[in-house]
Amino acid sequence: MSAVGVFQIFLFLAIILLVTKPIGVFLARVFSSDKTFLDPLCRPVERLIYRFCGVDESDEMNWKQYGVAMLLFSGVSLLVLYVIERTQHLLGGSLNPHRFAGVSPTLAWNTAVSFTTNTNWQAYVPETTMSYFTQMAGLAYHNFASAAVGIALAIALIRGISRVNAQTIGNFWVDVTRCTLWVLLPACFVLALVLVSQGVIQNFHPYQPVTPLDAGAAHQQVIPQGPVASQEAIKELGTNGGGFFNANSAHPYENPTPFSNFLQLVMIFAIPSGLTYTLGRMTRSPRHGWAVWGAMASLFLAAVFAIYAAESHPTPALKAATPAAATAGNLEGKEVRFGVVGSSTFAAVTTDASCGAVNSMHDSFTPLGGMVPLINILLGEVVFGGVGAGLYGMIVFVIVTVFLAGLMVGRTPEYLGKKIESYDVKMAMLSILIFPITVLSFTAIASITSFGQAGITNPGPHGLTQILYAYTSATGNNGSAFNGINSNTSWYNSSLAVAMLLGRFFAVIPILAIAGNLAQKKSVAESAGTFPVTTPLFSTLLVSTVLIVGALTFFPVLSLGPILEHLQMAAGKLF
Repeated sequence: MSAVGVFQIFLFLAIILLVTKPIGVFLARVFSSDKTFLDPLCRPVERLIYRFCGVDESDEMNWKQYGVAMLLFSGVSLLVLYVIERTQHLLGGSLNPHRFAGVSPTLAWNTAVSFTTNTNWQAYVPETTMSYFTQMAGLAYHNFASAAVGIALAIALIRGISRVNAQTIGNFWVDVTRCTLWVLLPACFVLALVLVSQGVIQNFHPYQPVTPLDAGAAHQQVIPQGPVASQEAIKELGTNGGGFFNANSAHPYENPTPFSNFLQLVMIFAIPSGLTYTLGRMTRSPRHGWAVWGAMASLFLAAVFAIYAAESHPTPALKAATPAAATAGNLEGKEVRFGVVGSSTFAAVTTDASCGAVNSMHDSFTPLGGMVPLINILLGEVVFGGVGAGLYGMIVFVIVTVFLAGLMVGRTPEYLGKKIESYDVKMAMLSILIFPITVLSFTAIASITSFGQAGITNPGPHGLTQILYAYTSATGNNGSAFNGINSNTSWYNSSLAVAMLLGRFFAVIPILAIAGNLAQKKSVAESAGTFPVTTPLFSTLLVSTVLIVGALTFFPVLSLGPILEHLQMAAGKLF
C-alpha cells in the first residue's frame, strides 16, 4: 500500500462525510413535505400525477396497506419489464437498430426480477442482447423505480420510530413520487451531464464498424453505442449497478477517467450516507444518526484496507515467475487506468452498498481480496448499503443490539423512547434469518448437483466461492458477480430469481411490521437504565453485533471457499 493510495481512501470518506448532512436535511424536508427549492418545479407535476392516478396525498396507510401497495407496484413493474424484453424484436428503427431478438423466457424472467428488486444481476451481454428501448424504457425505468421503493421503505421505518400512538407510517404512492421527482430525477440529470463531460456517451446511433490499424478491411471491429450516461447516473446514484456494457464500469464508455471513477464512488454512497442523518433529524436525535454513520464508516474502512492490502501483493506464483511484479501488486482483472487502489476502493464501496457496479473483476482478486467483498454482502449490506435498504437493514441490527444491551442490564430495552418488546425482536430476527437460510440452502443445492456445478469455471474451493458469491449477491440484492460463473442456464436464472425475491420482499415485510408496531407505541422517558444509542460505545456494540451475526453464520462455508484457497495458494497449488 502507498501513502497516495491511503490518502485517496480517506479523501473519499471525507467527501462522503461532507455531503451527509446536506443530503440528509434535504431528504428529511422532502419526505416531511416541507418547503424546498425544487417545489416550484416539482409540486405542479406531483399534483398532476396524483390527479391522473387518483391518489389522495393526505390519505396515509398502516404498515399492511403500505406493504400491499409496495408489492403491487413492484409486481406490475416486473411483469411490464418481462413483456418488454420478450417483445423487443417487434421494434425497429432507432429503438432497436440492430434488430435484437426477444429475450428467452428464463433470462427475461431473471432480468425482470433482478431490476425490480434493485439487484441488477446480469446473466447476459447487454450490448448484444438488449435494444435501446429495453435499456431505456425497461431497465433504466426500473433503476429509478426500485431505488425509490427502497428509499420509501426506509422513510416509512423512520416514521414508525419517530411517531407516537400512531396507526399510519405514510403513503407509499406519495413517498415514491416525491423520491423520484425531488431526489432521483434532478440529481441524475445533473450527474449525467457531468459524466458526458468526461466522455461517457449518450446517443441513439447504430453501432459503429471500424477497421483496426493493424488489420485489414476484412477484420472490422464493431463499437457499441447508446444512451449510456443517463443510465450510468441512476445506476450509481440508485445503487443499481446494472451496466449498459458487459464490462460495466471498467468500460471506457461508462467510466472513462479517474475523475469519473471517483465521482461514481461518491454517487454510490451519497444517498445511503445521507439517510443516516435523515434518521437522526426525523427522530430528533442527530447524535444517533451520527452514531449509526460511525458504525458504517468503521466497517467500510476495515473492508477497503483489507482489500487494498491483499491486492497490493501479487500471487506467490506470479512473484516467483516475474520478480518485477512484486511492486505492482495483483493487476489481474483490473483496469490500469484505476490501478489497485481505485479497484480496491470500488470493490469495497459497491459491495458495502447493494450496488453491484464493478470496475474490476472480483474473480481475479486474490482469495482474501475476493473474500472481503463477499463478506461485505454477507453482513447484509448494511455498511451504508443500498439506497434505503442499507438503513432499514442496519436499523434491524440496531434493534437486536439494543435488545442485547437490555439483557445485559436486566431490563426492558428501549430505542429512542420506544420499548423494544418480543414482537419487535421476533420480526427483526425473521428479517435477518431469511438471508442466511436462502444463501446457504441454494449454495448447498448448487454445489452438489450437476446442473449447479455446470456453471462453475474453476475447480476446488474457487468454484465453491463462485456459487456462494452468486447466491449471496442475488439474495443481498447486490448484483455483482465473481464473473467466472456461467449463470445463464435454466437452473441459475430460475433459482437466482427466487433468491432475489426472497432477499428483497420477504426481508422487508417484517421490517414494515416493526415500523407499524413502533408507531403505535407511546414514548417513554429516558432513565438511568436506558442504554444510550448516541455514543461510541453504542457504535462499537452495533459493529460487533453485525460482525457476529454475519461472520460467524457464514464462517464454515468461507473456510471451505476463499480461506482454503488462500492456504492452498500459499502452499504453491495452482488451479
